[in-house]
Amino acid sequence: MTTVASFYRFVDLDDPGSLRDRLQALCEEHELLGTVLVAAEGINGSLTGARQDIGAVLDWLGSALGLDEPIDARWTPASGPPFRRLRVRVKAEIVTLGRPDLRPQRRTGRHVSPEEWNALLDRPDTLVIDTRNHYEIEVGTFPNALDPGTASFRDFPGFAARLAAEDRNRPLAMFCTGGIRCEKATALMLELGFTEVNQLQGGILNYLDAMAGRDNRWNGECFVFDTRVAVDRDLEEGGYVQCHACRRPLSAGDLASPDYREGVSCPHCVSGLEDERARRLEERRRQVRLARERGAAHIGPAAAGRGKAEG
Repeated sequence: MTTVASFYRFVDLDDPGSLRDRLQALCEEHELLGTVLVAAEGINGSLTGARQDIGAVLDWLGSALGLDEPIDARWTPASGPPFRRLRVRVKAEIVTLGRPDLRPQRRTGRHVSPEEWNALLDRPDTLVIDTRNHYEIEVGTFPNALDPGTASFRDFPGFAARLAAEDRNRPLAMFCTGGIRCEKATALMLELGFTEVNQLQGGILNYLDAMAGRDNRWNGECFVFDTRVAVDRDLEEGGYVQCHACRRPLSAGDLASPDYREGVSCPHCVSGLEDERARRLEERRRQVRLARERGAAHIGPAAAGRGKAEG
């Protein structure tokens, strides 16, 4: 059984590039795969490998960042490696809101436990906001959660500004996959003047791990940013696959559509697929098929996996 550790920490970094170089070397030394993003605002990553090797890297990272407490990682079993390569990259933000000036480590929404979260869901005055993208929300969400209708997290500030213009006095309960997007989204809401702003501690994945049976209010599956595509309420690999052209999660109904061509198109992207890109994807599909027939692994975007750190 493969182990996946997902983690983030908002912390001020003076030299992200230097940390990136040292972290890349250490991950390679421990033979880890995955994606880690480093920015002036902190670090965000998902790594897979032997648990003791990941633990050694996280221990080093906590020391390098000068943290008083260990980095709190979310550990998840996987039937196979969900990443196929290692990427450690310097970015402007570890989660892209378009607001690198926001510092959640200084001011963010109140963290609530899964048990407290259920109580918030039961409050009729609470506005529950799913801070994820629309294609993620289609896979699953909490009952009565508001969909901001965003295609990317960069779109969220526009939604937030419109909401603030309507009513800034309503209590907010906000959530995302692993917590990191809510750290920045709730910081933004506080900046916009909302006074009671709550966020689900550890995100959906922590909730699914903590809540069982009828106490679990989640509907559907949860999209994740690796080759598993989605996990179910028991955190087992779900029933979705991913379109290699547009990266959307695909249901059984999508796969049955005549617009679905494996590795080329799906019902969500076929109308915008240009002929030249379609030809390239068809050729890549052919190369993947030939590689499979030879028993070899095809290296390229269609087979390499996303390996994108998110949450």
